[in-house]
Amino acid sequence: MPSTPNVRIDFDIAALFDALDSQRRNRALSWQGVAQELWDQSAALNARRDDHPISASTLTGMAKRRDTTCQHALFMLRWLGRAPESFMPGSTADAQRTALRFAGPDQRLRWDLQKLYDALDSQRRERSFTWPQLAHELQCRPSQLSGIKRARFAIGMRLAMRIVAWLGRPARDFVHAANW
Repeated sequence: MPSTPNVRIDFDIAALFDALDSQRRNRALSWQGVAQELWDQSAALNARRDDHPISASTLTGMAKRRDTTCQHALFMLRWLGRAPESFMPGSTADAQRTALRFAGPDQRLRWDLQKLYDALDSQRRERSFTWPQLAHELQCRPSQLSGIKRARFAIGMRLAMRIVAWLGRPARDFVHAANW
């Protein structure tokens, strides 16, 4: 069974939290203030939708949970102006190739989970992996992979980034600016 050495590189949630905390302290914000600024990035879109904003506990609990959803991570990455790959220790990804797309106040960055699943399934077949073999390779349960096809909202950011690393593609290939 083929293996991809960069799959063992994991998205560093602690580094994301530290970057948020550093920016928060530099701007003299509370965690609630950060949550509000994350939400306000899409102010025009939020005014049209009946969504609930990100809570401060989503941000502060990230370090304890050692993960966050891939959709929540996009709010944070957008606020920091950083690509997901910048939180992959040892990544040599080109910053221009991995930069997230621009999203205006009437948009929100979103993972296209169907596109991610389709790319994963295609590569799985091409490399002759079974779902259990691929789950082992990606350090997850087979149901986590098959569940991506049915996921309505999000999967964990660490798993999403393991998948894009295994695919050898930048996360931005699976992220778009949505205006619903």
